[in-house]
Order: sequence, then C-alpha cells, then structure tokens
Amino acid sequence: MRTETAAFLQSYDNFLLVSHMSPDGDTLGSGLALLRALRRMGKAAHMVCPDRVPRAYLFLAGADEVKKPDDAPEFENIIFVDCGDLQRAGAAGRLFESAAHSLCIDHHSTNEGYCEINWIEGESASTGELVYLLLQDLDIPLDAETAACLYAAIATDTGNFAFAAVTSDTFRTAAALLDAGLDLADCHRRLFQTNSLTKTRLLRQTLQNMELFAEDRAALSSLTRDELKRFNATWDDCEGLIDPLRMIEGVEIACTLREMMSSEVRVSLRSKDYANVAAIAMRFGGGGHEKAAGCTLACPMQKAKDMLKRAMLEELRKCTK
Repeated sequence: MRTETAAFLQSYDNFLLVSHMSPDGDTLGSGLALLRALRRMGKAAHMVCPDRVPRAYLFLAGADEVKKPDDAPEFENIIFVDCGDLQRAGAAGRLFESAAHSLCIDHHSTNEGYCEINWIEGESASTGELVYLLLQDLDIPLDAETAACLYAAIATDTGNFAFAAVTSDTFRTAAALLDAGLDLADCHRRLFQTNSLTKTRLLRQTLQNMELFAEDRAALSSLTRDELKRFNATWDDCEGLIDPLRMIEGVEIACTLREMMSSEVRVSLRSKDYANVAAIAMRFGGGGHEKAAGCTLACPMQKAKDMLKRAMLEELRKCTK
C-alpha cells in the first residue's frame, strides 16, 4: 500500500489531515510533516485534531495552525494519521462521511483498515517512520522544520528509541533527520526534559493513588475530575504519567485512568516484557500495540477501575515469562 499511498497524494488535492484525540508526538509530528510535504507539492492541505495541541508540541512548525473539527475548512479528501480506528479520531471522525476519498497511514496492528486506502505497518515503530519513507518516495527533500516534526513523532513513540519495535532502520531515519538540520538538543529538551509544575504535582498525586496487585506485577492509578480541577490541570499535563508506574521493578502491566468532564474515563495501558495490553484495550473498544494501548470507558471511575483490574489479572494469568 506504500505505492498506492504515494499515488493517492499525487492524484488528489484539497486534503484534510486528522490526528487522533489525546494527541501524542507521533500523530502530531507525522501529521505536521505530511502537511508541510503536501504544501510543498502545491496541494491545499489543512489539519484538525479533536483535542488541543499539548504545550510540549507547540514548537513544531505548523502546530499553531491545527484546528478543531468544527472549524475545519472545506476539503475534498481526508487523511487519518496514526489513528488506529475511526473512533480514535473522536469528533473528527464524523468528517469521514464528507470526504470524496480517504487514506489512513498508521502503524497500529489493531487497525482493521477503515479507509479507501490503508497503509498499515504494524511492525513499524512509529507512523513517523512511514511518513519519512513517503517523503522519499515523493522526492520531497527534508528541511530542519520537517525533520523536527518527524523526530517528535519517532522519538516519543519509541520511548526515545528504547522500545523493542525500534530497528536499525529507525536509527537510519534519525540519522537522516540530523543530516537535514535537526536541532537534536533543542528538540530533546522540549520533549523529554521539560515538565510544567502542574504535571509534577499530578505525578505526585498519581503515585499516591497507585495500587499494586497481582503479586506486584500490576500497577494502577487514577485521577478524578476533582483532583484534576484542584491542580487546574489540562489533559496534556497527564501525558506520560504512566511511565513511572511501568518503571517499577517487577511491574509488568501499568494502567492509568483519567476521569473526563464528560463522565467518560480515558485509560492508558503499558506492558514491559510479555503481556499484551492491546488485547485488554480491545475488550473495551480500544486498541493500540502489544505494549502500549488505550481505550475510553463510559462509566463511573470505580466501575472502570474494577473492570480494568479484572482484565489485567486475566491477561497476566495467560502470560508466561
């Protein structure tokens, strides 16, 4: 589908790019890099996201142009970037029906293909790597700004090049980004070495709320609406709060739950070595990767916690080290 994807971009015009809700570096960095590429091809292109762009990614070129779905300009063709399913696009999903043609570029193995053209590479460490390859196919040279977008995509989705999905090709892509003028030190500082005071306080609360179970092989923590309100937190202050839980020695599955104003509960799941958290997420209508997945539950927090704890226990019972 890589060839078909390039042909799709060459054949059509007037694109709307869609990032998924609770946007991370991969969906934003990949989308913004592709946005820049399309415009360099002389195409009309815009980008929407159902949630606000987190502060950590506002330094990326074009991030200030990302609109909410209700503010989307007129478009003919739609491209979903790093969206494992249509529901992951949130409020932007309804725009699918308005498109003449549709394309999905993604690396989630749970993606079943919901567009006209679906380029899905479940073995790829990030969607950013796919967009990099696409730019090579289209003979679009990298510049420093595009390189920064792709670095944000790849580095954040690979745990700063530490996850098992990383390959030698991942590092070769990173080398090409450096050759294109990427300011590595600046990007790394912005993405990995800068936290707001609010996020630091939320981290403390997350650790205080943490529960260990399944012989300390599972860690779960939650943040209620009242707690988020007390800290005056935005949703992007919550990004990465799961990482310290996953880092605890002996913990195989980590889970964080965040209560939304809509009374929904957003769930993040991570595993370390052998558990498949995508299988857990899919039970509740979500998806992702074996070691990083998520879902949204329309129920009270306590019920969500109980369901997730049971599902985590069942997954651990199936696993062998």
